[in-house]
Parts: sequence; C-alpha cells; structure tokens
Amino acid sequence: MTRHYSSFYLSHGGGPMPLLGDPGHQQMVDRLKAVAQTMATPSAIVLVSAHWEADRPSITSAASPSLIYDYYGFEERAYQIQYPAPGAPELALEIHQKLHQAGLSPQLDEQRGFDHGMFVPLSILFPEAPLPVVQLSLNSNLDVAQHIEMGRALKGLGDGKVLVIGSGFSFHNMRAFFAPDQGQANQANAAFERWLIETCTSPRLSEAQRRERLIRWEQAPGARFCHPREEHLLPLMLCYGVNESAASEHHELKILGKRASFYLW
Repeated sequence: MTRHYSSFYLSHGGGPMPLLGDPGHQQMVDRLKAVAQTMATPSAIVLVSAHWEADRPSITSAASPSLIYDYYGFEERAYQIQYPAPGAPELALEIHQKLHQAGLSPQLDEQRGFDHGMFVPLSILFPEAPLPVVQLSLNSNLDVAQHIEMGRALKGLGDGKVLVIGSGFSFHNMRAFFAPDQGQANQANAAFERWLIETCTSPRLSEAQRRERLIRWEQAPGARFCHPREEHLLPLMLCYGVNESAASEHHELKILGKRASFYLW
C-alpha cells in the first residue's frame, strides 16, 4: 500500500558518507529505501537543506541546477557524484508567490545549485533523479517561529502533490561523534530524541502545545548539547508547519553510533 506524504524530515548523515558505503550510515540508507518503497510518487520535491542559509528565504529557480560539493577531505569519487534532477522554474515561482503572500520577503536565485543536503538523500530515495526539485533556503536568523510560518505558507503546494523534504539531522554535535568518552553524550542524545519523538508524534498534545514546545526546543533535555547551532533542526520546524499536526509516522535509527530520527506527515 502506498502512502501519500506532504512533508518528510530526515536526518541526512555526514557529508557524502551514506553514498560511499560507510557502515555507520547503513541503517539510514536502509530506512530511506524502505520509506521509498511505501511512498506514493510526488509530482515534484521542495527540499529545505540545513546547508543553505540566506538573509531572506531563497529559492532555486534555474531549469538545470548544478551540484555543490560542499564538503571536504573525502576520496575523489565523492566529488564525482552525479544527480541530474531537473529544476522547476514554474514551481519556484509558485513558492515565491506563497511566501510573498505570507509576508516573508522571498527571492529567486537562478545561480544557486543543489547542495549535499539535497543530492545525498535523494540519491537514495529516488536514485534515477526522475523528479523536478526546487531547493529552499533557511533564513539565517534561525528563528523557529518564522520557519514554521514558511512551512505553513507551503500548504497545498502544486495542488497538494508536491512533497516538502526537510533535510537536516536530529543530532548534530560534530565533536561528540568522535569524542573518546561517549557516556554523557549518549545520555543527552537519548534524552533529546525521546523529547523530540514525543513532541512530534504524541496525540495527547494540542497543536498549540506542540508548536510551543518546538519554538522553545532549547528547554528540552540535552537540547544545546545535541544542537550547538540549530540549523540541522530547523528543517523539521518547516516540515511541521506544512501540516501543523502530529507526525503520522516516525523512524528511529542510529547514524554514526548516535540516535537519530525521521518524521513523516
């Protein structure tokens, strides 16, 4: 049975490692493939990556955006990855119009390409690059409420057949991945993941309560340890805004030895 999703927050792992056979990313790769098996194919994808921030919400509007290999220190084949997904200039204009109507001062960007927050997970979900993609930036002010509003503005995009993907990482303390003492790190990681799962999925929360918890995410146990900077969490806020409801599905997994999660609406 295929399922129709309107938004999907995923943890995209470390750089190109999921595409290079890294064993610490195998659960992530397997889970993305499993989700793809049950997902009804959308007409297009709008992807919000943790790796693009701008002072105004910015939208890729080229017909054939190039790839940006925005990582360093990997083997040569990491810089030869191809993902020839077409852009969608008309969809970019629709997004611009919706964000403008919401008072969010968007801008179109014909020069910007697709970063690894886009082409790494989509290479696993849709390996043949069959779908047009538009990438949307985060706002560099990192304001949670504004990103929820950005998501709200995208409701019903493309007659409801467009999938909004938030590409981030529910745990993003880079030092902790490789620190020798993992005891406290793992405790903070587990505590924050429990809070995040409850916040995003509990039917006992009203939407006012859920929104308030997300806006005040820094008060969650382990929050600032897990996210010294919140850019990898903000795509989740936008995905929530598209729906303003409990996630219909979530997945728990480990990436590089740390707990992480996906959420689908």
